[in-house]
Amino acid sequence: MRRTFNELIFLVSGAAAAAAWFGLLLAGWLTAALLAVTPLVVPVLVAFRWATRRLALGEAGLARELLGAEARVPAVAPTGRGYLNRVRGIVRDSAFWRQQSYGAIRMTLGFGAAIAAVSAVGASLYLIALPITYRWVDQWEVHSLGRAFAAVPVGLVALGVSALIVHGLARAFAGMAPALLGSGPAPAPVAAGPRRTGLREHAAGYATVGLLAVVIWAVTMRAYFWPMWPLLALAVPLGVHALAIRAQTVRRRWRALAIHGGTLGVLAVFLVAIWAVTTRGYFWPMWPILGFVLTAGAHALAVRRGALERRIDVLETTRAGAVDAAEGELRRIERDLHDGAQARLVAVGMSLGLAEQRLAADPEGARRLLEEARAGAEEALRELRDLARGIHPPVLTDRGLEAALAALVARSPLAVDLDVDLPERPPAAQETAAYFVAAEALANASKHADASRVTIRVGRVDGKLVVRVEDDGRGGADAAGRGLRGLVQRVEALDGSVRVSSPPGGPTVVETVMPCGS
Repeated sequence: MRRTFNELIFLVSGAAAAAAWFGLLLAGWLTAALLAVTPLVVPVLVAFRWATRRLALGEAGLARELLGAEARVPAVAPTGRGYLNRVRGIVRDSAFWRQQSYGAIRMTLGFGAAIAAVSAVGASLYLIALPITYRWVDQWEVHSLGRAFAAVPVGLVALGVSALIVHGLARAFAGMAPALLGSGPAPAPVAAGPRRTGLREHAAGYATVGLLAVVIWAVTMRAYFWPMWPLLALAVPLGVHALAIRAQTVRRRWRALAIHGGTLGVLAVFLVAIWAVTTRGYFWPMWPILGFVLTAGAHALAVRRGALERRIDVLETTRAGAVDAAEGELRRIERDLHDGAQARLVAVGMSLGLAEQRLAADPEGARRLLEEARAGAEEALRELRDLARGIHPPVLTDRGLEAALAALVARSPLAVDLDVDLPERPPAAQETAAYFVAAEALANASKHADASRVTIRVGRVDGKLVVRVEDDGRGGADAAGRGLRGLVQRVEALDGSVRVSSPPGGPTVVETVMPCGS
């Protein structure tokens, strides 16, 4: 019973789907044909393919939820750069044409199937209800309760036949949906949120009202199909509702534009559907649609300008931070050279001078001075190596991030679990930043956190380099401290971000995410 009801709802939705597909296909190809010889045909085709895919996604969702068909719309095929390559890529996209073919079927056979299914079910329910309605409905010379009850078995048989008709029509669409819209494995199940539950209730209410209107039309035996007007009118808020929920998956700064553009698209389809059912020759919806396009374009330009301004602010801030970090690093190198290696080399020079003076008179004293000079030279060389390793470890250049981190872990007094999953080496700047993030976090865990174990994980997630360092120390790390602040500036200069979580009592987690091209 439930399956038959779902199939009937799917067939009834063909009335609204037919209007939507008709408006989309007519507006899309008419606009593309008018602008075919101009560069404007590229954004028109891009928008046409986007709208077609949106509608196909809705159709695939209906087929899955109501018919149990494994219909899943594939991802958009990429197009090349340039005017001709974009046009050629869209025109050669087979999924684009299959989706339009499904839309044409829903627009023609789907509308007819909706009328046939609702008429059959409505006529059957009319016969079954005759014992109640025969006093007010003068049909088929039914003027007595006996004749009305005689029509009930006929209505029950007709209802069974109608269920078979509904099932057969629904099975036909269940086979066409995966073939034309696409099919694929089902994603991991996700619990439906309150927004999607509300949309389903809205769609169920729309289908119920539409079914009721069609049944009333069938019972009253009127020739003019007036239910198309409430169906069209009620389809507008349903479409806006669906777009508002879909817009939640869009990036925040583009969300308002997505809702604006989607609402204008729904209104455009609504106007084209009105023009279609009123059989007017002049295509008057082109003028409000042109106004819609202009307002949406102005909104897009405003959003783009705001995004560029924010991007400029971010770049100015990160550039200043990178300059400050570089200056601080230079001062540190200068201080280390002055206080360490330079002082030791001066001492080596003095020892060699004294040894030269004592060589003839006191060979044993000269030998001791030479030994001190040699020890000082070795110490200075060790400090220079440590300093060079602090600037850029040679093993990082020669063998990559995993080997450099392994060497860093080997020198650490803590127990460290290292997990590096990088099939390809990241760019040098990101690789260096990732190394120093791990090195600074490991040093902080060793010096300040009283940690006993540290976990370092490095990998790629969605095209980004992610470095996560977690220790079991006492927590309370200050993200604004000098060491971590320098890391933040270094990472932000590469368009990345650093997240530090260190509640009192631990654990401390330092996570860095940086864009990482292949």
